[in-house]
Amino acid sequence: MAIAEAAAGQELPADREVLDWDLFGTAIRELAQAVADSGFAPDVVVAVARGGLPVGGAMSYALGTKAVGTLNVEFYTGVDERLAEPQVLPPLLDTDALAGLRALVVDDVADTGETLALVQRLIAAHCEQARTAVLYAKSRSVVDPDYVWRRTDRWITFPWSALPPVTRR
Repeated sequence: MAIAEAAAGQELPADREVLDWDLFGTAIRELAQAVADSGFAPDVVVAVARGGLPVGGAMSYALGTKAVGTLNVEFYTGVDERLAEPQVLPPLLDTDALAGLRALVVDDVADTGETLALVQRLIAAHCEQARTAVLYAKSRSVVDPDYVWRRTDRWITFPWSALPPVTRR
């Protein structure tokens, strides 16, 4: 069932980029191929939670990288609604374990880019090298990720956040 159909009868605005699960699989393989083709072989994938969690897990499998970490960051509170600046939330990543490693910081989108820039700076301060990868990057982003699957300025509907949370019936 398509995301638009599954959204409980809600029509998605035409100005949205829609990523469904099938296209997500294709996107991950293509993004991982770009990383591999560049010669960068990460020792650890660091996913920016929450949107970067599916991306991080899938990228770690696609690249054959067993070590995966997460950093919880809150910035967006709704569609085009955000805090003044990104906030790192607990639990925190053990940054001491990154010493001497090559890290790939992954997220779903570099919208303003502020979250990705913050996490990349934090991770880079503790490892040998930190590169960034996103499914989508927007032109207004303050950071140009090292690896981007697609560029768009539209709002993106991801398969993991297209529907409201499940509640008790």
